[in-house]
Amino acid sequence: MRITDQWIETGLLTPEQLAQAEGLRRDEGLRVDRAVVRLGFLTERQMLQALARHFDLEVVDLAELTITPEVLRLLPSKLVFRKRLLPIAASGGLIKVAITDAFDMGALDDVRLITGLTVRPVLASPDDVDNLIKTHYGVGGDTIDEMVAGDSLTASTDQASSEDLLEMAQEASVIKLVNEIIIEAVNQRASDIHVEPYEKELSIRYRIDGVLQDASLPPQIHRFQAAIISRLKILANLNIAERRVPQDGRIEFNIGGRQIDVRVSVIPMLFGEGIVMRLLDKANVLYTLTQLGMDETTFQLFNGLITRPHGIFLVTGPTGSGKTTTLYAALNSIVSREIKVLTVEDPVEYQLRGVNQIPVDANVGMTFERGLRAILRHDPDVIMIGEIRDLETARAAIQASLTGHLVLSTLHTNDAASAPMRLMDMGVEPYLVSSTLIGVMAQRLVRRICPKCRTVHTPEPKTIPADLHLIPGATLSLGAGCESCRDTGFRGRMGLYELMVITEDISNRILQRRPPSELIHAGRTSGLRLLREDGWDKVRSGSTTIEEVVTCTAV
Repeated sequence: MRITDQWIETGLLTPEQLAQAEGLRRDEGLRVDRAVVRLGFLTERQMLQALARHFDLEVVDLAELTITPEVLRLLPSKLVFRKRLLPIAASGGLIKVAITDAFDMGALDDVRLITGLTVRPVLASPDDVDNLIKTHYGVGGDTIDEMVAGDSLTASTDQASSEDLLEMAQEASVIKLVNEIIIEAVNQRASDIHVEPYEKELSIRYRIDGVLQDASLPPQIHRFQAAIISRLKILANLNIAERRVPQDGRIEFNIGGRQIDVRVSVIPMLFGEGIVMRLLDKANVLYTLTQLGMDETTFQLFNGLITRPHGIFLVTGPTGSGKTTTLYAALNSIVSREIKVLTVEDPVEYQLRGVNQIPVDANVGMTFERGLRAILRHDPDVIMIGEIRDLETARAAIQASLTGHLVLSTLHTNDAASAPMRLMDMGVEPYLVSSTLIGVMAQRLVRRICPKCRTVHTPEPKTIPADLHLIPGATLSLGAGCESCRDTGFRGRMGLYELMVITEDISNRILQRRPPSELIHAGRTSGLRLLREDGWDKVRSGSTTIEEVVTCTAV
């Protein structure tokens, strides 16, 4: 019996659904089982079970297995990657192989020829197989094996001429390897890729949810350091012959229909050039205000401030705390056909529909201050400045506010109450800060507990910080670690927020140059909550952990 007839007979699919799948198969060249899953008639797991019944195969959960290095060495990585299969056990002349494609009998013949063993296939989830292949063989393991076999790309950066580096960087295997490293970073939701050369090692790490994690790469990658770095420099339009001074560039990728903008920074180091690549996924940054993680009270106050007709609103925090994302979400919520929004940014990270964005370029004299003064003649209603860095920019922002514009910007301070003092330290007069500043929001990012492996526990009293108030016997959440979160227990991040609305009382204290501690005291009367207090609310709600809040906030 044909497998499609079996699906109809067992009621797995209706004739109409099968007809739709057959149509997709003809139109796009998909196999019918892939078409069924693509159309959503069956899940990947249901299809796996259906194929297992038809071919009389066992379905295994790879997460429950322990695979020894000896078994992994039985098959070359080239075959493992090409056929998407994994050796999981071997004994008594038999090798058990997890496969993802029950129709590919040729793959089993290859295993039999290479090992000389009897092959027993079992079915496993394609995602599980792919993840374990990367874990055990490394990202691009098959490509690196080819490069090792060729043995023509191992010249050190110091020894190689510019022509040699250019030739190495254009090798098909190098191009493929670099692409695989970047694609894996995107798939793992990494925000940065760190390429760090050492004397006998090339370290490649991904920053995922704010924490650096080693990429799964074969150790032989060190031999191709010069080729990899040269390839990245070519992609970023940098000078591969220049290895003595820092260089900056950018790369644009289209990965699975997603536009990825990569900012590349190259710095000479002791054992070669180090590279950091910031990955900007244009599809994933445009959050709405309700997705940022603000509580209802903070959200209402924040929404009220960004819809005011004039004044300066600042978002503060260290680098990487999500300030720009918050401002983009704010702009996204207020932009309309009735108002004109202009931004001055260094660089323009994401394109916002309906917003006029101006990039800063110091090389041609286009500074924040110059751009800001110019856009005032373009009759804007709302202005966003990427960052207030100096007195000139601060004064231009204040002038824009005084002439009837709402100005949004960022500032580097540890808390909301320190922002007015920071502006005055730059040289802005207290009366100007007092009369134009309408609100300051400090923020941090903490990791969210992974929803797939979330568990509850009762914390030991000695592990509970003194300022975290819990009812006796209260339970908190944590992540046990799973494949979805790379065994970290966390997946994604959320914001902690400290919003200080500038009331008349606070404004008067700013005018008198009162210290931040007094501004906090005055803010308490109008509902100011500190970052740590917002963090404890998120701990009690099961969104994050005590350790995350303690790490990024001060008592």
